[in-house]
Amino acid sequence: MTTTQILKLDDPAQQKQPGALRTIGRMIRVIWSNNKAKLGMIILALFILVAIFAPLLAPYGAQTNTFERNADASPAHWLGTTAAGEDVLSQLIYGAQVSVLVGFVAGILATLVAVAVGLSWGYIRGFGADVIGFIVNLFLVIPALPLMIVIAAYLQNGGFGVIIAVIVVTGWAWGARVLRSQTQSLRGRDFVTAARFSGDRAGRIVFREILPNMTSLIVGSFFGAATSAILAEAGLEFLGLGDSSIVSWGTILYWAQNSNSLLTGQWVLLFAPGLCIALLAMSLTLINFGVDAVSNPRLREGTKK
Repeated sequence: MTTTQILKLDDPAQQKQPGALRTIGRMIRVIWSNNKAKLGMIILALFILVAIFAPLLAPYGAQTNTFERNADASPAHWLGTTAAGEDVLSQLIYGAQVSVLVGFVAGILATLVAVAVGLSWGYIRGFGADVIGFIVNLFLVIPALPLMIVIAAYLQNGGFGVIIAVIVVTGWAWGARVLRSQTQSLRGRDFVTAARFSGDRAGRIVFREILPNMTSLIVGSFFGAATSAILAEAGLEFLGLGDSSIVSWGTILYWAQNSNSLLTGQWVLLFAPGLCIALLAMSLTLINFGVDAVSNPRLREGTKK
């Protein structure tokens, strides 16, 4: 064996990268082996593809309103038209872009805040932990929906940024508390004690030693946050607290309610976006079953007890 090969084997970067790739591959295989998670991944992939290729899939523009108003389903308009003369199917396809974007962006940001707060809260001791605990418990005690409505009403018509900010502010506390409990459990492990005695700083111990052992929990927290974000975005838009000029599943429900769609027989305006919201949220929940199986082998399907 040459000196170059020995140096490559001793290089931490050369050792950690294959291990990380194998870990990610193993997680994906375990998640895919779960039938519920597999169904959720297929549904989620369909919605993502629809959101990406919406301009190609939609028969008309999202806000094209030159058609007959309140028209029933026909070969030209498979789901009919709205009270403003817009094609319902086209709006439904374009609406997937908003829900997928808001769900993933808000879910990622809420998870990042939860990870930073939860790991710091679980590792440190003393007055700093008490302050963080007070803030987290305050957000947990305050009802999320009323707080979300108040903030969104105060910052009304702010666009995507405001909706995402409101969801992140009200959706990080639960994940932080869960991660804090796991961090406290890992804090007393031998490898953490060894890192502490070797002189590693607290930040390196938290994010290099403890964090990699919480991957499945963090991924599960992300899917939970993304599910809550999708439902919250649709709820705020339905209440008229978002930007009513954009096309999303929530705004379709909002305008359908304003035009009394049920009284005019346009029930599809409420049923179709509601079904899409439910399916997208359900897909993330189903994937969470596979994520749980990553951290708990007893939950894996097809394994012997």
